[in-house]
Amino acid sequence: MTIKSDRWIRRMAAQGMIDPFEPGQVRVANGGKIVSYGTSSYGYDVRCANEFKVFTNINATIVDPKNFDSGSFVDQQSDVCIIPPNSFALARTVEYFRIPRNVLTICLGKSTYARCGIIVNVTPLEPEWEGHVTLEFSNTTTLPAKIYANEGVAQMLFLESDEVCETSYKDRGGKYQGQRGVTLPKT
Repeated sequence: MTIKSDRWIRRMAAQGMIDPFEPGQVRVANGGKIVSYGTSSYGYDVRCANEFKVFTNINATIVDPKNFDSGSFVDQQSDVCIIPPNSFALARTVEYFRIPRNVLTICLGKSTYARCGIIVNVTPLEPEWEGHVTLEFSNTTTLPAKIYANEGVAQMLFLESDEVCETSYKDRGGKYQGQRGVTLPKT
C-alpha cells in the first residue's frame, strides 16, 4: 500500500471521489481565519457540516450500540456546536465520499482541535464505501468545547493497494453504505 499525494487526490476527485471538492488548502474565509480544509500534501482536510447531535444524559439511559436510544441526543443546526464537558457530539462531513475499490481511507483529527482536548474519531472508510462521513467529537476537558461548522476538522489519508480487494464494503452490503446526514449506530 502507498499513501497518495495531492496530485492523485485531485485526479480522483475529478472522477467523483470527493464532492464538493476543494483543490487547494483554504485558510481564510469571509475575511477571517478558519481551521483549514481542502487538499494538503498527502491528504484531504474535511469540513464539518452544520448538523449536530449533542449527547445528553437527561434520560439517564445506558449507551448500548445494539439498542441505541436516539433520545440520548439533542439535534442542533448551527454554525457552532458547544459540546458539554466530558461529553461528545456527532456530526457529518460536508463532503460526500466514493472510495475506489483498491483504496482504504483513514481519518485523523486535526491538531488544532487535539490541542484543545477535542478528539475526532472516525472508523476507516473501506473500499467502495460511499456516503457522508459521520464524525464523533469527544470533549475530554472539564470545560465546554466549541466546534465550528464549515471548517476543517479532520484529515483523510488515502492508501492505495497494489491489488483490488476480493470483497468490498459495497459487495458485503455494508449497513452504512450511502449514508446521508448524521447516522446513528446500527446493528
